Order: sequence, then C-alpha cells, then structure tokens
Amino acid sequence: MCMMNRSDILLIHLGGLGDVCLSESTFLSLSRHFGERIIALGNKRFLQLFDEYFKDIESVETRQWMYLFAKGGSKHIWEQIIFIGKDRQGRLRKRWQRLSRLPLIFIDMYPEIATDKTHGAQSEKDVLHVESYQLRQLSSYNINPLIKTITPRHSQQVILYPETGFTKEKWDVSNFITLSERLQSQGIRVSVLQALDTPISVQNRIYIRDISRVKDLFQQGGIFVSNDSGMAHLAGACGLSTITLFSQYNPRIWHPRGTNISYVLGNNTVTIDTLVSTIMAMLTG
Repeated sequence: MCMMNRSDILLIHLGGLGDVCLSESTFLSLSRHFGERIIALGNKRFLQLFDEYFKDIESVETRQWMYLFAKGGSKHIWEQIIFIGKDRQGRLRKRWQRLSRLPLIFIDMYPEIATDKTHGAQSEKDVLHVESYQLRQLSSYNINPLIKTITPRHSQQVILYPETGFTKEKWDVSNFITLSERLQSQGIRVSVLQALDTPISVQNRIYIRDISRVKDLFQQGGIFVSNDSGMAHLAGACGLSTITLFSQYNPRIWHPRGTNISYVLGNNTVTIDTLVSTIMAMLTG
C-alpha cells in the first residue's frame, strides 16, 4: 500500500500496454524533472515494466483509490497530480485538481486525429507520432522533454505474434503459421509467441503468461512480427526490430518506437513472400 508524504507526485496513466510503452519518454522526462517523488497509478502489470521511473507503482483497481472516481470530497491531497490520458470534457481534470495542491499537469495521451481510421486523409503537417505529441506538451509546464534512446538488440531470432484482437481485419493466424514454416525452411530460428486469447498448435510455440517474463524474452533481441498490438510496442521498447501490420490506424502516428517497418493491410505488398524477403534482408543487413 502506498504511503504518501507531503512531497509526493501522483502520476495517473490508465492506458493499456501499448499506451504505456509509448509514454516511456514522457515518464523519463517527468522523472528527471521531479526526481524520486512520483507514484504511478494505473495498470500495475504494465507500469512495472518501466519501474525505474517511479518511486512506487499502484494498481488503480484496488479499493484504496476509489476516492479518485467517487463523488464527494477527500482528505487525500497530493503535492501535484499528473494525468496522462484522454479527458475530452475535462471532468477528470476538474475533479483531480481539487486533490492537487499545485496546478494539475495534463498530458493528452494521443492526438484526436489518431482516432481517424483512414490513412490518407491527414495532411503531412498533422501527422505526429504519439511519443512526439506527448513530449511537445511538456514545454508548457516548463518540463524539459527527453527522448528515451532505444538501443537495438540484434539477434538472429525471429518472434512471430499472431493474435485475434478485436477486429477481423487483422492478418490471420494461419498466415503467421505459414510464415513460420517458410522461415524455418530457410534455416531461420523462429518462435511463435502465443497470445492469451489465441490458442495455437505449433512445435515452436512459446507461451508466457507473465508480462515481465515476456520482457525478459524480448531482451534477448531479434525481430518481432505482429499485427498492431501492445506487444509490438513492448518489443520495440525493448530494442527488437519490429515489423508491424496495421489494419485500422495510421502507422505514422502509432508505429512502435525503435527500428520499425510498418505495413498497411489491404495493400497488395503485404504478402508472406514480402515478409520473408523483409526479414531475410534485416537478418543479413
């Protein structure tokens, strides 16, 4: 349980795995600015992947944090609250400002244009990656924006990640299995990381429930191939070269950090042959 003192800073981030990974540079910038005073609140499993930036990490699902969302007052007053998220009506900011002694810091998690599921409607000047979008907002709070440098982890390992997701437009699981067979036939060391919601039956399957152990796997390096997913963002943050297949959102806004090649499904260039050639070039380049 968090023990708050008078100088603690509460950072609220309620996003999923991909959102948390894309905020790493924001975490770095805030930790350099505030020092070891930040208590992070959100999905604890995901925030713990970046625990070096925080004094403590708390799960928003525990009972002790209900006061943040309940009506009425609270005796819990923080030195300052930082909110990284979406708050289109400003209701959360208005409520949480009453719990923050200093003016609340609000970092809009992603640009509104990022929810547009088209890829060609935006003008070039409007296209800003989520990481850059968040960092740009820090200057208005006199916080120096710092980019977390990702060190590439080169390896001859290829990890494929087929998952069902919430849309039928994703690259099908069968395509990943065929891709795995093609790579193996060419002597490539390839593993298939099973998603929790997508049972598969292949000999080179890896099944890991603990997200921290997935991070350990990724830190061995290599190439990670997947649909647009939170796991792709974790792989990129860990230094893997990522090949990401997008079905809905603009990859220029949402692509994983680090070395990334993005493809848009529905384009004739997204074939198994194309991916085999791309992976082979990356392994030998």
